[in-house]
Amino acid sequence: MALDKVIKDILDSARMEANKLAEEAEKEKTAILRAADDEIAKKRKLREREAQEILRRLTRQEISSAELEAKRIVLNAKKEVLGSAFSETLREIESMDARKKAEAYCKIYRRAKNRIQQPKVICPRGESSLLASCVDAGKVTESDMEPGLILESEDGRIRLDYRFKTILEGIWERELRNVSNMLFG
Repeated sequence: MALDKVIKDILDSARMEANKLAEEAEKEKTAILRAADDEIAKKRKLREREAQEILRRLTRQEISSAELEAKRIVLNAKKEVLGSAFSETLREIESMDARKKAEAYCKIYRRAKNRIQQPKVICPRGESSLLASCVDAGKVTESDMEPGLILESEDGRIRLDYRFKTILEGIWERELRNVSNMLFG
């Protein structure tokens, strides 16, 4: 009987020790799980912040790209309008009546004489008669060219291009900002 009591005491002590170890293990397990949950929550918050920052950055990039594309579309539309305005202006100048064209040719010739003493005149085919009032007939040559005049020195070293398109291009280049402001400002 004394042996049974010793065995019972040892078993009771072992059970108590086992229960105590199980409780400590449960507490440790709970602490580990809580720490893991806290770590997971921290990482989740970090990932959410990173995702929000990425989303903000992508949104800014998309907005910038959209604004740039819109500017490109507007610029192309403006170029198209300006190109049409240039073409229409050139068409109107080139199709002016013979009287006005003769006046323009004489003005061009008189201006050119300030730079070239006795210029040779090259004009579009069929338009030499428009210069009859201001240029000696022997100094005019007709050529397949755009409306306007080309004037050359006798030695050919100086050549002035006064074709209407060339004149308009020069004015256009100088005044493009003003034209653009008038059309779009």
